[in-house]
Amino acid sequence: MDTTINHSRPGPRMSAWAASIASAVATIGLAGCVNYAGIHSDAHIDPPTQFETKQSLPAEGGQWPAMDWAKQFGDAQLPALIDEALKGNPSIEQARSRIEKATSYVGTSKSALYPNVTGSYSWTRQRYSENGIVPPPYAGTWQSENTVLASASWDLDLWGKNRERLRQAISQEIVADAEGEQVRISLAASVASTYNRLAQLYALRDIQAREVKNREDISHITDGRVGAGLDTNVERQTAYGDTATSRASVRDLDGQITIVRYQLGALLGAGPDRGLAIAKPSLGEGANVALPDNLPADLLSRRPDIVAAYWQVDAATHDVKEAKAEFFPDVNLSAAAGLDAFGWGRFLTAGSRQMQLAPAIHLPIFDAGALRAQLKGRYADFDYDVATYNQTLINALSDVATQVSQVRSADLQLVDARQALDAQTKAYQLALVRYKSGLAQQLTVLNADDNRLAAETAVLNLEMDRRGTQIALIKALGGGFDASHEGLAATAQTPIPASRTE
Repeated sequence: MDTTINHSRPGPRMSAWAASIASAVATIGLAGCVNYAGIHSDAHIDPPTQFETKQSLPAEGGQWPAMDWAKQFGDAQLPALIDEALKGNPSIEQARSRIEKATSYVGTSKSALYPNVTGSYSWTRQRYSENGIVPPPYAGTWQSENTVLASASWDLDLWGKNRERLRQAISQEIVADAEGEQVRISLAASVASTYNRLAQLYALRDIQAREVKNREDISHITDGRVGAGLDTNVERQTAYGDTATSRASVRDLDGQITIVRYQLGALLGAGPDRGLAIAKPSLGEGANVALPDNLPADLLSRRPDIVAAYWQVDAATHDVKEAKAEFFPDVNLSAAAGLDAFGWGRFLTAGSRQMQLAPAIHLPIFDAGALRAQLKGRYADFDYDVATYNQTLINALSDVATQVSQVRSADLQLVDARQALDAQTKAYQLALVRYKSGLAQQLTVLNADDNRLAAETAVLNLEMDRRGTQIALIKALGGGFDASHEGLAATAQTPIPASRTE
């Protein structure tokens, strides 16, 4: 239930109705009974220093990823593909649309801080009843009425409700900007990861193609041994079968390569044929992995998802303040002036003037708990957004630590895997020599070749997976994003400070 005081009369003195408004605000303010006593929140965002990270994320003097991080892998095609994806992928356009929508909310909220002025003109042709309220000589006649009116209204926003709504809209705009950056980083990392997968499949295909050659060589040796009576047709058919199996593996990899090409085409925002035009990758190892100093604290401004989560909390804070302002009186001023007359003869005369001043005050006195319920809902949103921020921070720290651990583990595994490959290669070569000389059985050679093939595949997969993890680490470190450079930081010194709303 709203109590409304509306003063509407022609030509009031300014001091008189100003005093009337002040008196009414004081009177209604004392009489108001709706309040938000007892409704609050103790939630607060967690600082990064709260989490132990010195062992898992040690300072190593490394650099944060640059925006052109893809160049470090030495393949000019990869940065070009990322640029193409960022220009043409529909997900980027979706992010831009969300940003534009958030910007429109800022404009709408800002307009509420200023007076609103409208103008109108109307012409009415009407026959007035002889038995109505219109007196002669107009009763029983047709008349044309001309009305021109200019109106202005202004919400004084004494308690800051509209200002808080504007601040909330600005924070949501920053959220949309940060989420757009997150889309960009995720898309770039997806292109790089998929491209690395394409490189892995090509490398595996090269291994299998060489394996086909090895199996063919073994088949030729077996044919000679069968002719010499050293082997039987069993060994010959076994060799033929193994060669065919290797050829089938090559064809399987060809199919997988085509599918990944289609996936790349989709990431580029193009059709599947675009993926078929991509050249064979030639990726290098990339830069050495070294974590930057002061990582937990600086990560807050380097990860756009954390930046978005922070500004979502900030937006929720202003939502709460706006809901609190609803408990206080609204003061609105409105005025109108114009001309109104029957016909044209006296329309532009002083006697046709009309004026109106209408200050109004609205104060909730009894609303059956609606405003308190609304405020509780805003606090619930605030608590949820705080929890989301804290979880985002925890996930980000875990993400970086996980990727670093996987890189370090892959480096250690590669040492052993390469030693194993050297040993298995020598064992295969020796077995092949002995088989040619008639000193070993075919099974020995085949087993040695299988072991060598498995060792070579293991090394390749470790190398490719390590590069994929390195790409994931670049994404985990923000992919070159910096809130202070993008104008999304709270301050230049402390990009994302902790805050608390009571």
